[in-house]
Amino acid sequence: MAQMLDEIRTYLRGVKQEWGKVTWPEPPVIFSETLFVIVIIISFTVAILVIDLIYKTLFGLI
Repeated sequence: MAQMLDEIRTYLRGVKQEWGKVTWPEPPVIFSETLFVIVIIISFTVAILVIDLIYKTLFGLI
């Protein structure tokens, strides 16, 4: 049991050490990239909606 606790402590120390090496993006970068992702998702959603409506109309004529 003591060995397992030592391994967990060692692991958590390693995580803490690596966490300090992470470089986090600045808030304006996060905002712009998030906005870009949202715009892309909306664009694809609208494109799929338009394609779906076209197919629905074409198959409705049959």
